[in-house]
Amino acid sequence: MTAPHAFWLAGREATGEETFDVTNSWDGRLVGTVSVPTEAQVEEAVAAAHAVRDTFAATPAHVRAAALDHVSRRLAERTEEIAQLISAENGKPIKWARGEVGRAVSVFRFAAEEARRFNAGEAQRLDTDAGGTGRLALTRRFPRGTVLGIAPFNFPLNLSAHKVAPAIAVGTPIILKPAPATPISSLILGELLAETDLPAGSWSVLPVPNDRMPALVQDERLPVISFTGSGPVGWSILDSVPRKHVTLELGGNGAAVVLADWSSEADLDWAAQRIATFSNYQGGQSCISVQRVIADASVYDRLLPKVVAAVEAQVTGDPSDATTDVGPLVSEDAAKRVESWVDEAVAAGAKLLTGGKREGATYAPTVLADVPAGVTIACEEVFGPVLTITKADGEEAAFAAVNDSPYGLQAGVFTHDLQTAFRAHRALEVGGVVIGDVPSYRADQMPYGGAKQSGVGREGVRWAMDDYTYERVLVMTGLDL
Repeated sequence: MTAPHAFWLAGREATGEETFDVTNSWDGRLVGTVSVPTEAQVEEAVAAAHAVRDTFAATPAHVRAAALDHVSRRLAERTEEIAQLISAENGKPIKWARGEVGRAVSVFRFAAEEARRFNAGEAQRLDTDAGGTGRLALTRRFPRGTVLGIAPFNFPLNLSAHKVAPAIAVGTPIILKPAPATPISSLILGELLAETDLPAGSWSVLPVPNDRMPALVQDERLPVISFTGSGPVGWSILDSVPRKHVTLELGGNGAAVVLADWSSEADLDWAAQRIATFSNYQGGQSCISVQRVIADASVYDRLLPKVVAAVEAQVTGDPSDATTDVGPLVSEDAAKRVESWVDEAVAAGAKLLTGGKREGATYAPTVLADVPAGVTIACEEVFGPVLTITKADGEEAAFAAVNDSPYGLQAGVFTHDLQTAFRAHRALEVGGVVIGDVPSYRADQMPYGGAKQSGVGREGVRWAMDDYTYERVLVMTGLDL
């Protein structure tokens, strides 16, 4: 029998008294057994992080940058191994898993670059008023304190990287709690961090069960919380610790708008292919997957069959097969929930154009039209391979439809018109607007986050570094300026 995966306690391997199994949602096989830290071990990790915070903050930039560069290189060297692991524990098709590792490589590289130039300071003359004669202000940023990073299952490596890499870059300790369904990717990340010269205690990877998370959230030694996951859990965290600095990257129900000027056959073919691909990639388990298509009435009838055909061309099957586009959801329960939402919509009068079938944890890529406004799938994030398509009379109506949602993460607008692009940027109540493509595009160095119920704060390496720190002003007096 293979030994359980150890966790990482203050930079060293450790095992607890209990374990849990990680299984593959495609075939049910055992992916690995993971050791669970005891309460005493969690306390040791938090205490170590708290104790090292000043030392870590004073670590030279080149030390932190070198560690980040090392992790980036090692991830690249182990890409195939880690991608196979992500696919096994997550159910993600291997081609998307390889892409996730590649993104994590970039995240650590970006963080290394930012660490080298971060916090140079900004000087400001204060003698613009007589009372400031001879005074100069120098503003730099300093860590808010140890970060509790809570990662989700859908991008178990890259979204862990988005919490860990910025923390290292600014010199603040981090306790990473991976999702119980997909902890092994984060534990591999711990292996690579352990190869660096980072101070002991500056990082831990603790696969504690969700029912023990509230104690970590409440711990006053963890003043910064970065959470990616479901809305109910995220908002409950924020409500429970209103005096902490909390970043929430929550859900969405991403809309792709196809406007009247996106009207050639080539235009519509491109839009249909992108919509089909990114409503179904990761099994639709992405916060910025395409859930809603809003098409101008002038192109709707031509676009609709193209979207349906492109969705039907998506290859569903074994995630380990390089030809597979759509694998299983993370669990059979997740697929059953998607099934119930689609069934509810159809019973209320929605037209099922393709899909609508479940087999175990796999749900077929699905397209719905004429979805009634009040059903769950019209209002909430489906987090599955399902999209709805509706008709809009003109740009204003289309943008209003995008905004008619409690969520606001990202939106895609298919238009060739520059003025329309700027109007979309102004009008749409989302954290990001993507022109000429679906809302599912994310570059890991750009600011990323939402409005309304999609969360607060921003990720993206430099923006997370700002989020983990605060400005502190140094005023120097008696200078001959």
